[in-house]
Amino acid sequence: MEIREQLIIPLGYGKFVRSDKIVALEPIEKNRGPGRRTKVFVEQLPDPIIASRTEQAIIANIVKTAPEIISATATRELLYDFLDDISQVGPMLRKSIKKEAELDLDQLEGKIRDILKNSAG
Repeated sequence: MEIREQLIIPLGYGKFVRSDKIVALEPIEKNRGPGRRTKVFVEQLPDPIIASRTEQAIIANIVKTAPEIISATATRELLYDFLDDISQVGPMLRKSIKKEAELDLDQLEGKIRDILKNSAG
């Protein structure tokens, strides 16, 4: 992959950085609330910038990549985010949703896990 030179990349919430100055990205796994998704390490800055975008979204902006790969990566990221959100729904609310909306979150969660497991690579 080739880095796009001198392109301004949005990190979210009014934060921007030059594409060729980013040296590392680290996804935030714990306490990843709104606005806390990725640590962005930038040349000549002692501390990382906290971006509200995922590392995959940032990478899609900084590298020259085929549109199909960007689309597939974005789809996987969306599925991971959706799976993370579903896992936060407790059993009582799941039962209520299934009864009221006829939406089985357990079944949906299983299908998403299967898709992600079978597409890993």
